[in-house]
Amino acid sequence: MYNVVIIGSGCAGLTAAIYAARANLKPLVIDGHEPGGQLTLTTMVENFPGFPEGILGPELIENMRKQAQKFGAEFKNGAVSEVNLSRRPFKIVAGKENYETKTLIVAAGASARLLGLPSERHLMGRGVSTCATCDGYFFRGKPIAVVGGGDTAMEEAVFLTRYASKVYLVHRRPEFRASKIMLDRAKANEKVEFITPAVVDDILPHPNGHVSGIRLRNPETKATRELELEGVFVAIGHDPNTAVFRGKLEMDPNGYLISLNGSKTTVPGVFVAGDVQDHRYRQAVTAAGSGCMAAIDAEKFLEEHNEQVLS
Repeated sequence: MYNVVIIGSGCAGLTAAIYAARANLKPLVIDGHEPGGQLTLTTMVENFPGFPEGILGPELIENMRKQAQKFGAEFKNGAVSEVNLSRRPFKIVAGKENYETKTLIVAAGASARLLGLPSERHLMGRGVSTCATCDGYFFRGKPIAVVGGGDTAMEEAVFLTRYASKVYLVHRRPEFRASKIMLDRAKANEKVEFITPAVVDDILPHPNGHVSGIRLRNPETKATRELELEGVFVAIGHDPNTAVFRGKLEMDPNGYLISLNGSKTTVPGVFVAGDVQDHRYRQAVTAAGSGCMAAIDAEKFLEEHNEQVLS
């Protein structure tokens, strides 16, 4: 039996763990599908407050993990396969283990959809990115590509023109899912060049280990061409890691959990934090802030219900 169980070990989950541990709640953190979350796919993080020289994403996560452990947080590997939220204490199954908890913080995150190329994984953080806001600054004066055809792709392409010398917008079809206003905005920007229909067959490495270009294939004519550039932003959407909560917590049509009045949900004692409920900002600092909120809300919930805190 735990006072609080936190599902997810990214920025949101680890911040919640720090706050809950500091409140002497002895939290359990279940790592989840992607231990460390999206920051483990990043190299340098330059927009997290307090690090004027920047910090490596995996290093930031490791520091937060150590900080939570220092205050008494417990960590377990594995992904949650089943939850019972119909009554308290809540029951959670992860791997072969069963847990019971008085409160639950869901910080399971959202996974970026990828193209599925081996080179994409290999070059992630070395020119391949899934976050223009996070990494656009590193491509000042350099040619880059944005892959996608929705509003996110258009928005990121226009945003990246602040830094890049050229933005190639690559989409597999001549038609776009993006709204007319977002599409028109991208087409009106002189730095954005549309390449359609085109599929990214491969992301090409430079001898220095970074991106040097992409190989494109026209799906209609099968003709291929190579494009020299230094960055590839994959903007084909995110999937919140919420399948296990379907029918148990309220979600929007895209599967993101809905938060009420801060981090609360419609199930008393269950709180949400980070990208699992945030499809707009998706930043490390906003995830950390919501993790703090969830931990404070869980602590207040235990106080208000006169729960005896397990030590």
